[in-house]
Amino acid sequence: MLKKGFTAVGLKQILDTAGVPKGSFYHYFASKEAFGEAIINHYFSLYKTRLDVIDAQDVSAQQKLYDYFQNWYDTQQNGCDHEKCLVVKLSAEVADMSETMRKALDTGYQQTTMWLAKQIKAGWLDESVPRHDNISAESMAKRWYFAWLGASLIAKISQTNTPLAEIWQMTTTQMGR
Repeated sequence: MLKKGFTAVGLKQILDTAGVPKGSFYHYFASKEAFGEAIINHYFSLYKTRLDVIDAQDVSAQQKLYDYFQNWYDTQQNGCDHEKCLVVKLSAEVADMSETMRKALDTGYQQTTMWLAKQIKAGWLDESVPRHDNISAESMAKRWYFAWLGASLIAKISQTNTPLAEIWQMTTTQMGR
């Protein structure tokens, strides 16, 4: 599914790969769309765990932000056909097709930008992250997330790391590195 996309993979292929009978699938999920929503929710649950690990580090808020974006940069380079790219792939593919999956993606995005805003605010307090033109932490977090998601999509389209390198440079400059 991560290589071909959600819509290109049929339910039979999913069940055959997992070795699950069709009846068992429908015991847990009402539809392929409900399965997609569960995948997204599980992904963001694991993602939150990774954010908690970064958050627990005894380092400056700037370093936490740096570590977060360094991980994003590293996982998106040179193509990405594993679980670390799920949101990038599904955001472009299913947002217009499935309201349920779109809402799950939106919830995950909101949680991520709230975490980023929390780190930015902490960086302002510990003076490791500079303030910029009266921009709120929430707005800065969203701008960074939007830019990174877009750069990740363009990197896939262009099959080059240039968009990621550009957004990495912009983000690290804005965070004062």
